[in-house]
Amino acid sequence: MPIRPADHGIFASSASSVTPGAGYFGGNGTGATSTVSRFLFADDSRTELGTGLSSGRSRLTGFASSVAGYFAGGLTGPVDTVDRFLFSNDSRTTLGTGLSAATYGLAGMASSVAGYTVGGYAGGYVSTVDRFLFSNDSRTTLSTGLSGDRYDLAAMASSVAGYATGGYQGSSPTGRTTVVDRFLFSNDSRTTLGTGLSAVNASNAACASSVAGYTGGGQNANIDRFLFSNDSRTTLSATLSTTREYLAAMASSAAGYWGGGSPSITTVQKLLFSDDSIGTLGTGLSVNTTAAGAMANLGA
Repeated sequence: MPIRPADHGIFASSASSVTPGAGYFGGNGTGATSTVSRFLFADDSRTELGTGLSSGRSRLTGFASSVAGYFAGGLTGPVDTVDRFLFSNDSRTTLGTGLSAATYGLAGMASSVAGYTVGGYAGGYVSTVDRFLFSNDSRTTLSTGLSGDRYDLAAMASSVAGYATGGYQGSSPTGRTTVVDRFLFSNDSRTTLGTGLSAVNASNAACASSVAGYTGGGQNANIDRFLFSNDSRTTLSATLSTTREYLAAMASSAAGYWGGGSPSITTVQKLLFSDDSIGTLGTGLSVNTTAAGAMANLGA
């Protein structure tokens, strides 16, 4: 089974009823809109879902199973809301059990069996990790959270572990960090990588291929690549077109996509995993967008 784990992790499905692979950007800090934009991976065309988020919000996160995508938390509020979009028809429901606290500036990732939201701001920086079991959407909160209280961080995942990268840590708004925490999905234990990000960073976004995770944006235009086989880090020669914060990222099995960001723009850039080259889509987001969430469905 091919794997596309990300800031918003997703696994492929063999069910023929599932919509062909697509990525979703939801929410917007420009007007706190409820819009969900859908990019079809076959041709990178964009449509807007008839049903958006249950409320307009920004600084939310996303993650996904093989069956459905989830958008969690965010402003205005903040809120503890978790919206679930069924990939077979893009219909939306809202989970009866949301986050363990109303949170924004959090990140999301997923294994094949559960989605995770990490960190964020809930009356203060938090180290909380909430886990949503895909079989019944029940939530538990891990006894081991992040290695420190962090928000405006990014997350990505391999088939065996999730990674929480960067963010603001401590009480200072300039307290950005290079920390990368790794959660082993088999037992949800946490370790911290000896090699973190190439520079202190926050308000970044991350996605992954089956062999490596990529985290980019924030206070620079660089893209760091973490090889899952040994967690080693390299920094790509390819960069984002501009330095931008509060962007969102998701991925297909072949490419990663970074969309929007501050200053508020419509740009969506596509990184090919085959050679780590990057380009800009001819069709971007429908409106200038910042602080959105993202998740993806690999399709049948």
